[in-house]
Order: sequence, then C-alpha cells, then structure tokens
Amino acid sequence: MDAVVGNSFYFDFEVRLMEALQGLLGEKGAVLLSQLSALGETLIFIMILGFLYWGIDKKAGIKVGTGLMFALCLNPMVKNIANRRRPYFDNTNVKCIRPVEKDADIYDIAAQGFSFPSGHSTNSVVVYGGIARCYKNKLIRALGVILPVLVGLSRIIAGVHYPTDVLCGWALGLVVILIVPVIFDKAGDEKRWLVFLILSVISLLGVFYCKTDDYFTGLGMMLGFSVAVEIEERFIKFESTNRPLEIGLRLVLGAAIFSAITSLLKLPFPSEVLERGDFIAHLIRVFRYFIASVVSMGLYPACFKKMSGLFNK
Repeated sequence: MDAVVGNSFYFDFEVRLMEALQGLLGEKGAVLLSQLSALGETLIFIMILGFLYWGIDKKAGIKVGTGLMFALCLNPMVKNIANRRRPYFDNTNVKCIRPVEKDADIYDIAAQGFSFPSGHSTNSVVVYGGIARCYKNKLIRALGVILPVLVGLSRIIAGVHYPTDVLCGWALGLVVILIVPVIFDKAGDEKRWLVFLILSVISLLGVFYCKTDDYFTGLGMMLGFSVAVEIEERFIKFESTNRPLEIGLRLVLGAAIFSAITSLLKLPFPSEVLERGDFIAHLIRVFRYFIASVVSMGLYPACFKKMSGLFNK
C-alpha cells in the first residue's frame, strides 16, 4: 500500500497534548511508559486466553475468546472505513516510539495499520473487562478498568494514536463486552454455533473493503476459533485444571504449536508474495491463522488426558 494513502483529521489539542506528554516525559520516560502497550498486545491476550481456555476455566475462555476474536475483526473494519493516518504521519513533532510492526517501515500503512480507533484500547477492554465480567471479584474488576486505561495512555505517549483513537477504542471494546456475553447467555450451549455463525458473517464483511494485515489476521483467528470450539465441544471435551504445572505445560505447548504453525505455513510461499498486500497475500494470511487456531484450540486439547496422566502418577 502506498505510504500516502489515508485520511488526515484531528483536533489541534490532540497534537499539543501528545507533544506535551512526550516532551514532559523525555525520550527515556516516554519509551519506558510506552512499554505498557505490551499489556495490550495480541500475543499477551493469546497467552491470557490460553491460560483461561486450556487451563483454569474453559467456559470463561470461550466467552472472553469469542469477544477478543470478534474485536480483532471489528476494530480493523472500523479502521478501514475511517482510514485515519497515524499521528506521526502528519505531525513531525510527534515521535513514533513503538510502531505496531517493528520490522516494517513506520510509514507503511498496510503493515502499521490505520489509527482510528485504537486496537490496543479496544482489545484491552474486551479481554480485561471481559474477565472482570466473568469473575465477580473486586481486585479483578479494578484491574479490568485500570489496565485498559494504562494501555490507552501508553498508545498516546508512544505517538501511534490520537486521544480520540483511544477514547473510541475503549467505547468499541465496551460495546463488544456488553453485547457478546449477553448473546452467548441467551443462546446457551446448544445454539452457541449460531452465535459463532452470526459473528463470523459480520466479520466477513470486511473482506470487501479492508486492506490492512491486522484485519485478515483477526479474520483467520475468528473463523478458526469458531470451528475449534465446536470441534472440541463435540469430539474432545477436555476438562479444566487447577494444577499450576499442568496449566503451564498446556500453555507453553499450545503457544508453541500456534506459533510454529503460523510460521511453517509461510514456508511454501515466496516472501514477495506474502508481503505485497494483495488479495492472494491476504488469503494466505487468513488460511495460516485459521489452521493455527483450529489445531491449537480445537485439536491440541486431545492431548490433555495424557498430560493429566503424567501428573497423576
């Protein structure tokens, strides 16, 4: 995608606030606080989801996971409508401290994604807020508010999002955690497949206009997670566990399987094909993350009974 593609729109106070924060904190302070963005990274959320789903509470994992997968599609779908350029594109005094894709050109919109709304902010509300909805605990509820706030502020300090990106990201996350769990509860286990079907159909609408990698990654994971949960519930039916070592083993192996599959499925394709950002490249990306999600979430749990046997000896 050409580096000049996108729309420039912002309030002057947003730019002044970002410049003031980066200036007040200094380079070292801004870099340090921008690291809080890690709390809103997809990898962290996958690990949290794995801890819930593979480990302590499969039902909570399904609820939180469904919200996250839907958000991973919905947020980029909104972004690809607004097409808002990131702050540092148009304001040279705003420094890009933590780009979305560290290995890509910071002005490559296809790789770095659009700015509005903030995906980190949306996803942090969906995951941390979603967990807070599942567990009626004061500390968990407090963290469900505090962590998304810290993540959102870090994105402003990092120079990759305007304040309005973050505010609208939080709002979009609230919409997801207020609607998806209610639909789940009303549908019940017997009609859960219908919920997945509806959310998948909504997510697929982005195929017609989305141009950024983040949407197609999310779409592959959304479709794969939907299929994986149904496969697991119908044929495998693993049980949650509260044994720390067993949880750790499930989590480490599951994360390794997911990462290995997404990497191995790159190998048959030339790098220039994967990086050119056209329909074929996007289709390959969807396929990679779909297969990785189905295997790691749907098929991999078949090993859990044997793992449990190791800890029962």
